[in-house]
Amino acid sequence: MLGRIAIVAILVCALLAGGGLFYLQIWGYYDPVVSRPGQDVAIVPLGDTSARPISYSDFEAIDADSSPIRYRACFTPMDDLATLETLYEPYPEAEPLNAPFWFGCFDAGDIGEALESGTAKAFLGGKNFHYGVDRVIAVTEEGQGYVWHQLNNCGERSYDGTPVGEACPPR
Repeated sequence: MLGRIAIVAILVCALLAGGGLFYLQIWGYYDPVVSRPGQDVAIVPLGDTSARPISYSDFEAIDADSSPIRYRACFTPMDDLATLETLYEPYPEAEPLNAPFWFGCFDAGDIGEALESGTAKAFLGGKNFHYGVDRVIAVTEEGQGYVWHQLNNCGERSYDGTPVGEACPPR
């Protein structure tokens, strides 16, 4: 009888811990981003290093203090993709990161396929937005825009233990 009680207690504790962990990863740390009209979406112009705001509407974003790469946003740019391509710095190694399932406007799989097929283009929204993390802006031919943070070369080296070297600024 004591063995059964111990097993039930262990199972209940495991279920509670698992449920708590699931909640924290999917909902607990994320907060909606308060929109700052005219400032939320900025892209680095060709030949420049500082991002400049672009015109947009329908901005929706989430972020978490627990990690610099949890930022996700969706927006509708006022300019078409062809115009943006002539004005702004491309981001050739864009890999959208998954968003929580409840943030429905951001589907990393669809965005990644659009980038691979060429129906979307990625632009630099800010180099080292946080140390080792770039802000990436992607816009589709259909006129939908997405924003996420992605580890750059310095960030990847910082986290995998490879010596950072001279190419990366000090923290």
